[in-house]
Amino acid sequence: MKIGIYPGSFDPITLGHLDVIKRSSKIVDKLIIGVLNNSAKKCLFTPEERVEIIRRVTKDMDNVEVESFQGLLVDFAELKKACVLVRGLRAITDFEYELQIAQINHKANPNVDTIFFTTNVEFSYISSSLVKEFASYGSDISPFVPELVVDELEKKFNKISD
Repeated sequence: MKIGIYPGSFDPITLGHLDVIKRSSKIVDKLIIGVLNNSAKKCLFTPEERVEIIRRVTKDMDNVEVESFQGLLVDFAELKKACVLVRGLRAITDFEYELQIAQINHKANPNVDTIFFTTNVEFSYISSSLVKEFASYGSDISPFVPELVVDELEKKFNKISD
């Protein structure tokens, strides 16, 4: 069984992320969305909230699972018996950074390769950070995220402002 992992913070998941999930899930038997639990990064949603949101958004994709993890991605990949890491690229600057990570991951575990998916042009400008900023000002974020995420961000920012 060919298992792939698409790692990220997904705070929140965007239509660009979802596009990569849909496309990469077609080339592996099982795709694990690895929600990074990075204590050094301040996220709006908890790891549990992000996992639940992604599960709800991907519920119709039979070969997609969602789990949070801490530590090194290559260790998580070994634990899950994954042979492929999936990364999305929006711009050339992403490639330079992702290439370094792919090379060090491969050096740490030669049984794991990284594949890159270029983002569809319609999603290339979307980032979770920009989505959160727009949402914090009450702007319409529906062109950037699944409908469920619009609702979850609205709830989150309403709680913050209370």
